[in-house]
Amino acid sequence: MSGALADRFVQRRPAPVAQEEWQLRCELAAAYRLFAHLGWHELIYNHLTVRVPGTEHFLINPFGLMYREVSASKLVKIDLEGRKVEPSPWAVNPAGFIVHSAVHAARPDVQCVMHSHTTAGQVVACQQGGLLPLSFNAMFYGGRIAYHDFEGITLEREECQRLATDLGDRNVMILRNHGLLVCGATIADAFAEHYMLQRACEVQVAAQATGAPLVQPRDEIAQRASAQYDRTARKGDQNTLLWDAMLRWAWEMDPAFAD
Repeated sequence: MSGALADRFVQRRPAPVAQEEWQLRCELAAAYRLFAHLGWHELIYNHLTVRVPGTEHFLINPFGLMYREVSASKLVKIDLEGRKVEPSPWAVNPAGFIVHSAVHAARPDVQCVMHSHTTAGQVVACQQGGLLPLSFNAMFYGGRIAYHDFEGITLEREECQRLATDLGDRNVMILRNHGLLVCGATIADAFAEHYMLQRACEVQVAAQATGAPLVQPRDEIAQRASAQYDRTARKGDQNTLLWDAMLRWAWEMDPAFAD
C-alpha cells in the first residue's frame, strides 16, 4: 500500500495496539466497508476475518453492526474457541465463529477468510453443476474449487472438521445451497479471490438467464487460463495492486473505517 495511506492508519492507532495488528484492523475494516458498497453484505450477518500474526486469535465483526458501521477499533478479537480475548462490548455471531475457526485452525497458511451470501453466489451454490467454465473470470478456477454440502445453519462444532476437510488445500469453496467461502495468505489475496469468484457467478447466472446456448471452452483452455491467473495474480503482484487501489477507494469514500 502507499506510504501516505499507511501513515494515515498509523496516526489513528491507539497506543495499546501493536502497529502490525492495527494495520490489519484497518485493512479488514476497509474490506467490510467495500463489501457493503459493492452489495456483498447480508445486513448484520456473514463475516470477514483475519488472523492476528503470531497468535491463534482472529479479528471478526461485532454482531449487530452493519458492514458500513464496522471500524478498526470495533473489531472483536477471539480465539479458536470463540472466546473474546480482549474486552469488547460487542457479541460474536456463533455461526461466524464456526465457519471461520474451522479454516483458521486447519490452515496456518491462511491469514484471511471471507464468507458471503450474495445472490449470484447462492444461485450458483444451488446448482448441481456448481461454477461452470463459461466466463473469463470463471476460467481462473479450473480445478481449484472445493464444495461443501449444506448441513443447516453452521452452529454445530462437529461441522468444523468436515468444512476443513472439504476445503483441503484450496482457497475457494462453494457452500452448497448456502454461499461462497474464500481464503488467502493476505487480505489482498482473499479479497481478489472473492471479487473474481463473485464476478464469475454473476456472469454465469446472467448467461443462463438468456436461454441461449452456452459455449464452454475445452478443459485444457480453462486449465491454461487458471494457471496464467495463478502466476500473475496469486503468485504475482496483481492482488496487491488491486487491494492498494481498493484501500484508496475506501479512504476516499469514508476514512472512518480506520477509527
